Amino acid sequence: MAGKRTFTMIKPDATGAGNSGAIMKMIEEAGFRIVALKKTQLSAALAGKFYEIHKERSFYGELVSYMSSGTIVPMILEKENAVEDFRKLIGATDPKKAAPGTIRALFAKSIDANAIHGSDSDENAEIEGSFFFSQFERF
Repeated sequence: MAGKRTFTMIKPDATGAGNSGAIMKMIEEAGFRIVALKKTQLSAALAGKFYEIHKERSFYGELVSYMSSGTIVPMILEKENAVEDFRKLIGATDPKKAAPGTIRALFAKSIDANAIHGSDSDENAEIEGSFFFSQFERF
């Protein structure tokens, strides 16, 4: 059964370009309720911990550097079928392949600076949300 919550994070390229408000508006207009939100900047150590699953991959160092380069906006969202519906809303990781009207098609600069993160499963949504919001450890 699909969960009712997911995790997302507006990335440094989108916050730096002043797109956070427009992205949050799209999220809410798509029927998601923002139940937790904060604006913060990750240290390299925290970015490394968040993306630890990718530690052995060649892009890990660049990812950590990028994710600690500026402000991010992590959020927990609520809606029926949250993970799957949100993945559709954000579009493909590569903005050139993202469907028109999706967040990445509209706001991403590249496959690396792709504007937004969205959890890929209910399990990862819980893990990732708990990383930023301790009150949601068992959401």
